[in-house]
Amino acid sequence: MPELPEVETTKNGLLPHIKNKKVTAVNILFPTLRFQIPPHLKTSLVNKKLIDLKRRGKYLIFQFKNGDLIVHLGMSGKIKISKLIKYEKHDHFELIFNDITLRLNDPRRFGCVLWADNYNNHRLIKNLGVEPLSTLFDENYLFIKSDNKKTNIKSFIMNSNILVGVGNIYACESLFLAKINPLLSVNKVSKKQFKLLTKAIKTILKNAIKKGGTTLKDFANVDGELGYFSQELQVYNLENKKCNNCNNKILRIVQNQRATFYCKNCQN
Repeated sequence: MPELPEVETTKNGLLPHIKNKKVTAVNILFPTLRFQIPPHLKTSLVNKKLIDLKRRGKYLIFQFKNGDLIVHLGMSGKIKISKLIKYEKHDHFELIFNDITLRLNDPRRFGCVLWADNYNNHRLIKNLGVEPLSTLFDENYLFIKSDNKKTNIKSFIMNSNILVGVGNIYACESLFLAKINPLLSVNKVSKKQFKLLTKAIKTILKNAIKKGGTTLKDFANVDGELGYFSQELQVYNLENKKCNNCNNKILRIVQNQRATFYCKNCQN
């Protein structure tokens, strides 16, 4: 699934090409995603200038004067700058500017294309937690949010109502960097550990964005190039490989129906 770095990479790749340009056409090729693509977009966006493109959590926000186009890439979606006349399999939505065509391709159809007068008030966004790369995210924030909670620390930082954009890959990698056991109950995490963890999350995410995201199966940026952060993974998907710090084997367990990878020796 595209996580925060992949969505940020997509945003950064698209923005220089489309900001302040007018939409000349909208094509809904296959409307059935997680939700139906609103049919009014075919008319309501034409001749509207894109003011800005933002990211909120894992959502892309295309901002126009008359409202916001909200796009989520789901499990396997990607937006590409397309120069092809012929459509590809699983192309769902096309946003055309004067000289630029954006196409959303989503084989598993868990993504969405939605509309809102103001994205901050949309039901999928209004209750999202803090952005991990913002100044609001620090050890004090996590410490307060952890009060009286007994969930494990990995599930805690993956809860989008607390912290947005930290999916499974980056949760595993951040906990390894902070030397925190993913099984540790969040109400037993010290403030010192939270400080290490917030620093680790910021470091991992910034590095992943710099490397263009993590390509494990099907993520590629808007130009079709693969992300390279996968080459720097320390634990994720490395079951039975030797830990780079201590040479013990990386373990794989299941937490909340998700695979967790960690070093029991380093993260004790």
